[in-house]
Amino acid sequence: MAAVFWISLFLIAYPYAIYPFVLVVWGRVRARPVARAAIEPTVSVLIPAYNEADVIAATLAAMTAQDYPKERLQILVVSDCSDDGTDDIVRTFADRGVELLRQTERGGKALGLNAAVKRASGEIVVFCDANARFAPGAVRSLVQNFADPSVGYVTGKLTVASEGGVASGNGDAYLRFEEGLRAAETRVGSVIGVNGGCDAIRRALYSDIPKELITDFVLPLRVIAAGKRVVFDPQAASLEDGNEELQSEFSMRVRVALRALQGLVHMRRLLNPLRYPAASFCIFSHKVVRYMAFVFLATALLSNVALAIGSPFYRGLLVAHLAVYALAACGLAGLGRRLGLLAVAPAYLLMSYSAFAVATWRFLRGQTMATWKPRAG
Repeated sequence: MAAVFWISLFLIAYPYAIYPFVLVVWGRVRARPVARAAIEPTVSVLIPAYNEADVIAATLAAMTAQDYPKERLQILVVSDCSDDGTDDIVRTFADRGVELLRQTERGGKALGLNAAVKRASGEIVVFCDANARFAPGAVRSLVQNFADPSVGYVTGKLTVASEGGVASGNGDAYLRFEEGLRAAETRVGSVIGVNGGCDAIRRALYSDIPKELITDFVLPLRVIAAGKRVVFDPQAASLEDGNEELQSEFSMRVRVALRALQGLVHMRRLLNPLRYPAASFCIFSHKVVRYMAFVFLATALLSNVALAIGSPFYRGLLVAHLAVYALAACGLAGLGRRLGLLAVAPAYLLMSYSAFAVATWRFLRGQTMATWKPRAG
């Protein structure tokens, strides 16, 4: 039972402490810098949108103000049958070069991007969320990474504008941790997780994505399978409004996790350590162990309870164990701002792991989620 407890704790801590440490050491021994250069290829910016009337104008204003040659920049909004006036707002930007592609029936982000890429004229395709405001130099910065012929996909830096708390955006501390992890993965080879709302890919590497899969996850994995790198560029910045409602954040996490699990099955060849040693190690460490953490949390707690019956040492650990859950409960109850990261961090992680559990259950039942709704602000 003690072995179950300590192995469970190890696997819970592994993606957040041990894996980053391995990456740091690996990067010092065998760093792979990105050979950036000032290039200006043709670029197509694709913005998938469904009922984004509240935010699309700000997104397009930021995009049309990019520090990039207008004659080399195509901006295309693909509307997934929006019915809230989004399309009318997009049309007001037509004199600034913005194009509208309206889907004939609602099919989700993947099908929308598949259709939009066929209309794309640029050598580089940039993906922008409908609520993402790119910094003026974001497109230029993304593109500069493609001067390195080994680079096939680039993900930028996402900043969440929110009032704080458990449900705001991705959790600021968590988001900063993810960026540090992406930077470390870039130094050794390729990033496994991208933000999806400020990304770019070589047009030649894009291939249609099945509608039930998450493009933000599958596309980078396909690039890695093709022998190209996926890299993180902190200079390519975008701003999004975060979720302030816990239920909205939880639902988003379930949807993303479900589609990511389906994406892992779709790209399971990358989990072969004999053929893809580096990629399989990073995918397992960054994604698989984290998605299974709800299992390790349960085994750690149950084994700790069993061990505490006859051991003062394990009773002390159980008290600490339960204290962490109590802090998480305080955070989930809305006391996060008062207690700070002490409550917000465990609350956010517990919420995420609960979403992973729900997503895994739906995955095992064969459920899919292709369409989406705008996140609540």
